[in-house]
Amino acid sequence: MKRVAIPIVNNQLSENFGECNYYTIFEIDKKIKSAKTTLLPDSITLQELPSWLKKEGVTDVVTYKVNRLIINLFVAEKINLFLGIAIDTPEKIIDDYMQGKLVSDGKIILELTQ
Repeated sequence: MKRVAIPIVNNQLSENFGECNYYTIFEIDKKIKSAKTTLLPDSITLQELPSWLKKEGVTDVVTYKVNRLIINLFVAEKINLFLGIAIDTPEKIIDDYMQGKLVSDGKIILELTQ
């Protein structure tokens, strides 16, 4: 079973991971079993987000941008990152995820590696 988190601002993927109003977390087992809105704790820091998401059972995060300094924290928590994904609604993004059609913006990946 997978739990996929998408950071949301104004009912769309947040441009920057960690700068969102909430996460929509989809539970998937061959199909969507559930979707829930999860608010961020008020006192959480950017560096604490990967471990907090792990505690929420998240296995995958779909985002547009992420601070390259915390990528290793996701690796340490064994959370898969899908980066450079076009900003859209969580429903459209999870549909693309389930169909294996997520497409990354290569410019974002290059920006993160520089």
